[in-house]
Order: sequence, then C-alpha cells, then structure tokens
Amino acid sequence: MDIWTTAITIAVAIVDVVARETLLLAAIGFLVGGLDDLAVDGIFVAHKFWHGWPRRRPILTLTELADRPLRGRMAVFVPAWDERGVIGAMLRHALGTIDHPDYAIYVGTYPNDRATIDAVAAVADQDHRVRLVVGAVPGPTTKAACLNTLWRALLRDEHAGGVRVRAVVLHDAEDVVHRAELRIFDALIDRYATVQLPVLPLVDRRSRMVAGHYCDEFAEAHGKQMVVRQALGAGLPLAGVGCAIARDALDRVAALRGGAPFDAHSLTEDYELGLHIAELGGRGCLARVPERRGGPVASVRAYFPATLDAAVRQKARWMLGIALAGWDRTGWSRPHQLGDHWMRMRDRRAPMVVVILCAAYLAIVFGALSVLGHGLSGGAPVGVGVVPAWLLMANGGWLAWRLTLRAVFTGAAYGVAEALWSVPRMIVGNLVSLLAARRAVIRYVAMLRGEPLRWDKTAHAFPVDPAQPGDLARPNDLAQPDDVADDRAS
Repeated sequence: MDIWTTAITIAVAIVDVVARETLLLAAIGFLVGGLDDLAVDGIFVAHKFWHGWPRRRPILTLTELADRPLRGRMAVFVPAWDERGVIGAMLRHALGTIDHPDYAIYVGTYPNDRATIDAVAAVADQDHRVRLVVGAVPGPTTKAACLNTLWRALLRDEHAGGVRVRAVVLHDAEDVVHRAELRIFDALIDRYATVQLPVLPLVDRRSRMVAGHYCDEFAEAHGKQMVVRQALGAGLPLAGVGCAIARDALDRVAALRGGAPFDAHSLTEDYELGLHIAELGGRGCLARVPERRGGPVASVRAYFPATLDAAVRQKARWMLGIALAGWDRTGWSRPHQLGDHWMRMRDRRAPMVVVILCAAYLAIVFGALSVLGHGLSGGAPVGVGVVPAWLLMANGGWLAWRLTLRAVFTGAAYGVAEALWSVPRMIVGNLVSLLAARRAVIRYVAMLRGEPLRWDKTAHAFPVDPAQPGDLARPNDLAQPDDVADDRAS
C-alpha cells in the first residue's frame, strides 16, 4: 500500500467518524427537542378541546366591545431613534385609526436625531394627542432608557393635569396599529396586569424568504405557544408592541427600580418586564379577540427585516437578551411554578438548538464526503447503525409533523400560498439562527468585558397607505388574517 492510498484510507476513516458522531448528536438533539415540542402541541390541543367543543364560554368579539363604555385615559409610548422615514406616517395612521376618545401618544426622541424630532413635531403641531419628548442624553441608548424618559414625561403631565392613565401601551415606530386595540385594553386591563395582542408581520413580496419566515414564527408563537403559556399559568413575556401594562403594575415595578419601570440595562426589556410583573403576582393575557364571530383576530402588523443581515442582527439581539444575558438577569421562576420553569427553559434553548443544527448540517456534509471517499477508494460505505437509523426515522416523522403544523398556523393567519412558502422558509430560519448565534455570542462576550449597551435597531418601512393594499412602500399583503380565535379574551 503506497503512501497516497494510506492517506486516503486515514482521511476516509476520519470523515466516517465525524459523520457518525455528528449524526448521532443531531439525532439525539432533535429527538429531545421534538418531544419537548410535542408536549406543547399536546397541551395546546387539549386546551382547545376543553375550551372549544363543547364551548364552555362564548367568544368575546369587537362587536360586543363596541357597546361597552370606556373607562379611562390611555398613554401610548413610542420610542424612536433614527425613525424619520416612518414615524410621521405611523402617527398619522394611528391618530386617524384608533377608536378611543381619550389617549395620548408619547414619542421619545434624542437631541442628536433632529430629523426624527422634526417628523414628530410636524404631526404634534397638528394634533394635541401627540406628545414630543426629547431626552437629555444623546442616542442611541437602550430602548428601555428611552421608555423611561417617556415614563417621566407622563408623570409630569399627570401631575400638571391631575388625570391618571389606566394603562401604558407600547408600540414601535413602524407599527400598523389596530383600530380597536385601546378598546380591548380598556376592557381587560382591570382584570389583567398585562394584555398582549397577537403580532402578525406584514408579508413582503420582495422578501418572501427572509421577511416571510417571521410570518411563520409569529403565527405559531402567538397562535399556539403563548396560548399554552397562559394555559399553564406561566408568566407571559411581552412582545414590546401591541401590549398594554396596567398603571398599578408599572408603579410597583418602578418602586422596586428607583422610579424607572423599564430596565435600562436590558436589551429585551419587554420580555423581562412581562416575566417580572408575573413574579409580582400580576396576571398576563394574550388577547385573541376576533373582529366578528369566525373573523380575523385584532392584531398589530408591521414589516420585519427583509435582508439577511438585518434579520441576523435582530435575531442576535433577541438571542442575546433572552437566552444569554437574560438568563443571568431573570433566572428562574418561583420553585413551585413548574410550568413557568419549563417555558423559560424553552426560551433559553436557542443556543443549544443552534449547536444541534450545526451538527446536523455537518453530518450531511461529512456523510456525503464519506460516500464520495468510499466510492473513490473502492470500499463499501459504512452503515449508520441500528440506533441512529431508528432515531432518524423518529426524527423524520417529527420533522413532517413540525412542517405540517407550521404550515397550518401560517395558513390560518395568511392563507394557503404563505402556508406553502413556510416549508422552505424553515431552512432560511435555521440559517438566520446559525448566523445570529455567532453574533450573539460575540456581543455577549463584549458585554461581559464592560462594553456599553446600545440600541442595535434595524431600518424600518411603513405602508404608504395601510388602507389600500396596492399602494405600499414595499408590495405586501395587508389583508387581515383568516385566523379564528377560540378563546374568550377576558
């Protein structure tokens, strides 16, 4: 045997080992994750059956809410850094759409962002319901720091006017708000400390794969996973948009944090705030309120990142704030809250999922190299073994179920066409997660070394006319989702 034959034999043997071990790691990881997801699916189905057939409670609809008296003032907080391109359109749409007689929109800006200040001032000059707030510190700070600036402005206004708001509503500068959202919050905020509307990203036809994968993820997250969290009595994290926080709950958090309810040292202040309020005894609610019986649910809509780089940056911030730094900051729930422990564990499994995905893709690559190497050397390919073969069969069934369920939730929210797109988009979502994990780890190490936190935001877009689907900044489908809510949101 010459030296080249020996080298090829050794190389093929190494490739075989790597292929076998990565395949086994991926197979076991997918099986554990699949069982975890199946448990959530089972609870969701049981919950839907218990509350759906026979129906135990009637569905609360916007038609019923329209006849209820409104009981107080609402404050909407919109933090804005470098949002000159969307904030004006967003405010004008909100002012012309929201069906509530008593609210104010507080927009937080920075002294070194003159363009955004001018855009907000142009609207505020025409409508007294918009309150322009310019912070004292140049931006960008964290989003939470901007929200605290708005909180202090609200306290000053309340002291001067003698009117206390019932709740604070959070929105981003690119949100397409629902006309009835303040009515929903007004009806529920006495019973719940936090109320979250479903978030349904707008479909961007020029970015069907990257922007579109957010549609799939939110359709399933706010159609199933948040429903399960609420059914288990676990703390409900806030999405930071389309959510209302009771004033008393904010007062309690502010008293514990030196007067500032939003943690300026957090990258995911909305997620943490929802869990913190739950720990203080406040109940959360995912308000899936249909516009009519059998109709779409009231939701907040927005464009999500349409490029790979922007999506990676956003997902990295979420992963950093929830799974890495967030774990350090929020810890675990109270000992007896087993459902909450489980949900927090699921929130933090993203880095491990990325490791499993890496192993899976490596197994595919090295498996192909193994077949090629054995073909060139004239040897027979090494079999995967009995245990890995059974694991692969189980994971194949789990993957088929996962893709089917994802398509079902996407289809319920967006229709059949988007349901079909959801299948290849899962691969795009995996790629975004892999790249985001690398960025999140790098930023996490930098944080541990003392690097200051900054608002790592992405560029936003807003429909030219949200009421006219054909006249948009980027072509998309603004039609309301065909989702049917089976829960009474009260």
